[in-house]
Amino acid sequence: MVAAHAAGTVNATMTQQPDRSTPASPSEASASPQDAIPPSPQEAIAAALRRERARAGLSLTEVARRAGIAKSTLSQLESGSGNPSIETLWALCLALDIQFSRLLDPPTPQVQVIRAGEGPVLASAHSEYRTTLLAASPPAARRDVYRVTAEPGHPRDSAPHSRGVVEHIVLCAGRAKVGLAEDPVELEPGDYICYPGDMPHVFEALVPGTWALLISEYS
Repeated sequence: MVAAHAAGTVNATMTQQPDRSTPASPSEASASPQDAIPPSPQEAIAAALRRERARAGLSLTEVARRAGIAKSTLSQLESGSGNPSIETLWALCLALDIQFSRLLDPPTPQVQVIRAGEGPVLASAHSEYRTTLLAASPPAARRDVYRVTAEPGHPRDSAPHSRGVVEHIVLCAGRAKVGLAEDPVELEPGDYICYPGDMPHVFEALVPGTWALLISEYS
C-alpha cells in the first residue's frame, strides 16, 4: 500500500507540470538564464537515464532486459514522454547500478584546474628542488600513467570509461583544450586538470608538438 501510494504521488506530481509544447512568448525567449523554467521531473529523469546508460555503455535493449520492462517503455522515458512509477524507476536503478537519487538530483562533475606556478610548494633544504602536490590518491584507488602526444587537426573524443574513473592531466608542452566534452579548458605548459573520466571527454591539441602526462585513476 505504501509503494502504491508513493507511485501515485510521483505520477500526480509529474502530470501536473505546465505544458511546454507551446512556443515561448518574446518576453520568455529573452529571459535571463536565472529566470529559465527548471526541467520537469520527466525531463530530469529522461536526461539522467540517457546519461547513466551512456556512462554504463549499455544499449536500450540491454537496460530494458535487465530492468524487466519493454524497450519501447524505456525509449519513451528517455525521450521525456513517459510517466514512470516508482517501481519502474527502482528497476532501472538496479539495472544501471545507480542510486535512486541520481535520477532526480545528479551529481555535479568535479573538475579541478591548477595553473602552472599555483598550488602549495615544498622545497628541499639541500638542493634546488621543489614539489607541488596536485592530487592525493584516494583509498583503494589504482592509477595508470601515460605520456600523451597530440597534433592539431582532429580532437581526441573519448567515450565514458568505466564508472568512477578520474583522469588527471599535466600539460608538459604546447597548448590544448582538455576536459569534459561539453566544457573543455584551455591549458598551457605546467597547467593541471582533473575531471570525471566516466563522462564524455576530449583532448584537442592547439599547436604542434603538444604532449602531456595523463594519469587514469580507478577506484
